[in-house]
Amino acid sequence: MSILKNHSLFSSAGTAPAPGRRQRLKSARSRHSVWDAVVRPAATDNPVMGVNWSTTYARNIRLTDFLVTCLVVTVAFLGRFTLDQPTQLHGEPKQYILLSLLLLVLWNADLEMFRTRERQIFGSGATEYKRIIHSTLRAFGFLAILLVVVKLEVVRGFFATALPLGIFLLLMSRLLWRRWLARQRAGGSYFSNAVIMGGTEDAGYVISQLRANPGTGYKVAGVALTSLAVGRELNRPWYRVPVFSSEAKIEKILAVTGADTVIVAGNLPGGPGAIQQLGWDLGELKTELVLASSLTNVAGPRVHFRPVEGLPLMHVELPQYSGGKHVYKRAMDVGLSAMALLVLSPLLLILALIVRLDSSGPALFHQERVGRDGRTFKMLKFRSMVMDAEKLLADLANKNEGAGLLFKMACDPRITRCGRWMRKYSLDELPQFWNVLVGNMSLVGPRPPLPTEVAKYQAPVGRRLLIKPGITGLWQVSGRSELPWDEAVRLDLYYVENWSLTGDFIILWRTAKAVYSPAGAS
Repeated sequence: MSILKNHSLFSSAGTAPAPGRRQRLKSARSRHSVWDAVVRPAATDNPVMGVNWSTTYARNIRLTDFLVTCLVVTVAFLGRFTLDQPTQLHGEPKQYILLSLLLLVLWNADLEMFRTRERQIFGSGATEYKRIIHSTLRAFGFLAILLVVVKLEVVRGFFATALPLGIFLLLMSRLLWRRWLARQRAGGSYFSNAVIMGGTEDAGYVISQLRANPGTGYKVAGVALTSLAVGRELNRPWYRVPVFSSEAKIEKILAVTGADTVIVAGNLPGGPGAIQQLGWDLGELKTELVLASSLTNVAGPRVHFRPVEGLPLMHVELPQYSGGKHVYKRAMDVGLSAMALLVLSPLLLILALIVRLDSSGPALFHQERVGRDGRTFKMLKFRSMVMDAEKLLADLANKNEGAGLLFKMACDPRITRCGRWMRKYSLDELPQFWNVLVGNMSLVGPRPPLPTEVAKYQAPVGRRLLIKPGITGLWQVSGRSELPWDEAVRLDLYYVENWSLTGDFIILWRTAKAVYSPAGAS
């Protein structure tokens, strides 16, 4: 590529440029204000950037956890002695005070020891929540076993109050902290500076993903390319960050960028030995090493490491398209959809009346969609278009603004007055709870396609039909119609192969938030 230029930042030995060349570099950089803006080392004393932010954040989390556990134990203690008659209690108040203190110590010790406050789990993913639940159950379980061993009788209501209340309040406190952290990151703070090391294509992909997902907590401070020869640098900063050869001395790259993390994207020249040496070097520099797996679209729960001396093995589970997990998913679908239909029945009646009064035609719209294994079904929606919308589609085909096989139009004249605000808040999709109840759809899944779309599918897009389509999904909470076709397909395929019940609950939660702040709806 023509983006390379013979100006050396570091020599092959990793030493600084000669005085004459240093002066030429200095004068060249002075002509490029963009370079001056991006090459300046990050401030290491900034408490909300680099490694310091995680220390500050973890300290705040630790204090909050302690206050929450104190509140829970106090409520459980007072609840037993306030609600129960003294004659119904086993033991004296002093016994319960000791029990409360012991629970407080065990609980907070477990939260600390079993890594619920690790930098790697802050801000995104379900791991943080899972660890909190496991830690709480472990602490209460250990205390219960201890009480059985010492034959100490305690009122079960003490545990029945403290356990669910503790899990709920700890999860809510972490959720509130995450929202606060997201606001800080939106303002450019609370990031770890990272250097991306790898080939041009791999490094570019990692950079795009990190910038599209700020919840990961990494800010790209520089790039070390394996495709860049030693003694060469890019004519202009790539992705507006400094770019070096991966063979330059790592300590000097870190000094220039102010990075505290190195992310390896793809393979390095020298293979596993190069990564091992890099790990040793970064260990001495107290810098984090992250390996970006080349296994695309494989979620963490499907990956298991098996330690074998000299050859650690990484097992990747095959996707599960049937079996026990799907039985649980179906049970969740039936329970939640039945509850939704019961609770929302007054709203459904009101919306049906509004649709009938707004324009001529029935309140419900039946459309043929393709479900699991290519079976078709009639999907229900509140009618949001005029009755002859399908006939008018041919006249509007040249005005299609959608991606790929989808037809989208910002100001579609076929949409009714009430249809616009119903679509904006996804109210037109509420009747699909009936499709979920009868088994045609799931609460969470790929987008239900039209038969005309399926007829144009090319491999591997057809794998979307391996599981039931959903009312919502990754596509729904990631931009909806604003997504490019390729990205929508990628999200659907990722979900098909990596779905989990925990992930479904997270998507449902994100969908509820998206309804209040809709994006990409049309």
